[in-house]
Parts: sequence; C-alpha cells; structure tokens
Amino acid sequence: MAFQLGAILSLPFVPALPSRARRRSWPLMRNSRFPLVRATASPSPPNEDVIGGKHWFLSEKFLRDELMNRLQSTIAAMLIVSQIALPIPIPSPIPVVGPAKAVLYSPNTKIPRTGEYALRKAIPANPNMKAIQETLEDISYLLRIPQRKPFNSMQSDVNKALKIATEGKDAILASMPEEVREKGSLLYASLIDGKGGLQDLIKNIKEQDPDKVSVSLASSLDTVAELELLQAPGLSFLLPQQYLNYPRLTGRATVEFTIERGDGSTFFPTAGGEPQSVAKIQVVIDGYSAPLTAGNVAKLVMDGAYDGVRLKCTSQAVLADNEIDKYGNSLPLELMPSGQFEPLYKTTLSVQDGELPVLPLSVYGAVAMAHSLDSDEYSSNSQFFFYLYDKRNAGLGGLSFDEGQFSVFGYTTGGREVLSQIKTGDVIKSAKIVQGLDRLVLPQES
Repeated sequence: MAFQLGAILSLPFVPALPSRARRRSWPLMRNSRFPLVRATASPSPPNEDVIGGKHWFLSEKFLRDELMNRLQSTIAAMLIVSQIALPIPIPSPIPVVGPAKAVLYSPNTKIPRTGEYALRKAIPANPNMKAIQETLEDISYLLRIPQRKPFNSMQSDVNKALKIATEGKDAILASMPEEVREKGSLLYASLIDGKGGLQDLIKNIKEQDPDKVSVSLASSLDTVAELELLQAPGLSFLLPQQYLNYPRLTGRATVEFTIERGDGSTFFPTAGGEPQSVAKIQVVIDGYSAPLTAGNVAKLVMDGAYDGVRLKCTSQAVLADNEIDKYGNSLPLELMPSGQFEPLYKTTLSVQDGELPVLPLSVYGAVAMAHSLDSDEYSSNSQFFFYLYDKRNAGLGGLSFDEGQFSVFGYTTGGREVLSQIKTGDVIKSAKIVQGLDRLVLPQES
C-alpha cells in the first residue's frame, strides 16, 4: 500500500530545463545534490554564488520550482511514513464474490433449518410434487418476516401450488406403484380439499391469521411428504459393486432410543407432565441419501448393539461411546451432494466451492457417524453422534464449519428437547426400529 501511495504522489526531483541551459551538479549539503544552473544573460542577478572565481546564478523561477518540488517530495515521504504507521484506506474496485464463497458468507442462504424440512427435500419424487413442495416451502420463509406479513404473496404461492396439483394429478398418481395408488388418491384429495389442505390454507391466508396459516401449512407439507414417499418405493440409483454385500436401507426407517440417566436424576418435560428417569428420542434415518450408513445403523439397532451404550457430551454433540471395532462394517464416508442423483464415497464436500449435501449437518438434532480413527475417508463402524447445531458457532450463511465432512444419515424428529438435557454418563437403555424395518436389505449369507 505504501509503495503504491509513494508511486502515485512522487514527482521528478529535477525540474525541466531550457535546452540552452547547461547543468552541473554540486554538493551543497550532506547526502543531497542540488543542480546549479548557469545563467546565460542576467544583468542584475537576484542570487549569486562564487565558485572558483566564476559567477553562478540561481534563477527565481528555478528556486520556486525547486521549492515546490522539495515540498511535494516531503509530503509524499510523510504520507508513506503515516501509511505504514496507520494505513490510509485507498479506494479500490469492489471484489466480486463468486458463488463458492457466497454460500458461506451470505446470511440469506436457504438451507433446511429443521429435520422435517431436510427430510422432505431429500425424498426423490415426481417433479410436479417437488414443485408443489418448493412453492409451499416459500411460504415458510414469508411467515418469518416480522411485523407486516406479505399475505398477498402467500396466496399467490398457494394458487400456484393448486394449479400444479390440479393439472398434474394424473401424472402424480401414475408415478405411484399400483398397490399404493388408492391410498395416494385419498391423500391427494385431502391435500386439495381436506382439513389442513390447500383450500383451508387459502382461507386462513385471507383471514390474515399467521398462527392458523402456520398450522395449515405444516399439515399441507406433511401430506406432500406422504405422497412423495409413496412415489419412492426404493433407491433411484445403483450402489457401487464393492458395496453390494453391505446392509442397505432402501427408504426411510424410524428408530426410537430410550435414554436413561446415569446418575439417577430425572429429565424435565417441556410441557407439563412429571419428571422421568428415562426419556425417548425418535430419529428418522434416510436411506435415499445415505443407504449404506443408514443400513449399517439399522442392522446394528436390530442386533441390539446400542443397548446399554453410554453417552459422552461435548458442547456441540452427544456421542455414543461404544466399542468402535466391535460391530459393523468398515464404512466409507457417504455424502449425497445437492442436485446429484447418487452419493459420493470417501469424498468430503467443498462448501467453499458451493457443494452442499442433501442431508446437511447444520440442523439441530442431525445424526451423523463419527470418523474412523484411521482415515477421514471412512466413518466409524458404529459410533454416531447427535449434532447440537448452534448458529453462534456457524458461518454467516448459517452453515456449520464441519458441513460436508461427516456422513449424516438422519434427524431427530421427536424428543429434541431431551438432547440438551443429556449428560456424560447417561445410557442408551434400548434402541429399536419402530417403522421401516421392511426397507432394510441384508446381504445373503454365503
């Protein structure tokens, strides 16, 4: 900066001279050279210096020019010194922030803030259903606007969703397996005209009641998710050949963990009820985006590998502190990038380059596998953790600094309030699959 400043302000030390003038240098003071100009004709010179018996004259114009020159040089030197001691901001072109860094630093980054939203986004479904879902999700963001709510925009979004639902009904139902199509028809009718459906949502928007809008919106989104799950009977991609002998989950399953206090104290309920010595946590594990990781965990739960395992707590996670080499397979790191159709293996995602996972870590209650002790390209055989996301420990875009580094395989959907109460030494009394066991595919015994 100082170099640039000096380069901009420095001026020639020697002034321009007439072509007839003859220059010669003479030392006047230590460490300085000052040019003397021989005057060709001056009847009464204002300044005179005698050197070696000859008369040398300094013209008034030269003295003025030289004074200004020295003054400008002195100012430039002073500015350089001051710039080094206290930098002076110099205007420069505003840098262009590309999409890579904008993901981390934009406070408006739209990533799922709840496990339910993340799970909805992860379902592979008919494009019309995804369009309905995305339109309704926009209303969730509009509801966050304080003070005056944009109800007109909300109504426009619902009308758009209704139009897609009406015009795309046949294509949506045709994309469901025949054995569930009747159930899908009933859900579809409920989405449009049922209680908590789109017509009900429009009515509440017209009444401009944010609370009722929020309830109807949540009901509509739940119905949308149910319809999408009916459209996704299995994996939409093929697993790599080397992983075909691994357990895999070809859809969704729900695991219920019963947590017991290690010190005999109790858990405090959030809304009424009596304190209990045990608490329940429900986790939905997702095989659509992490089939190997979710399948391995489901197999371990089925085998009772987590029963009696102690928990260890840090400020950002609750870790299952079990024997990592005792159970399970050697799991590769498994991450599904947003916009892709199949997971990547043994590869982390570069958030700085705009890569975001379908199942983000930056959600309170996200459930992910710990890393292997040997390599970050592999997950632990069986150690998982509940992530206690806190936006105060995240980037400006709301992304965890560990985003894209761990295999997330599900989210806490019930008992999230229990996570903050768990202490080191508490125990997983039992873990069981309460829904979706039929989606677990086990390798054939040879």
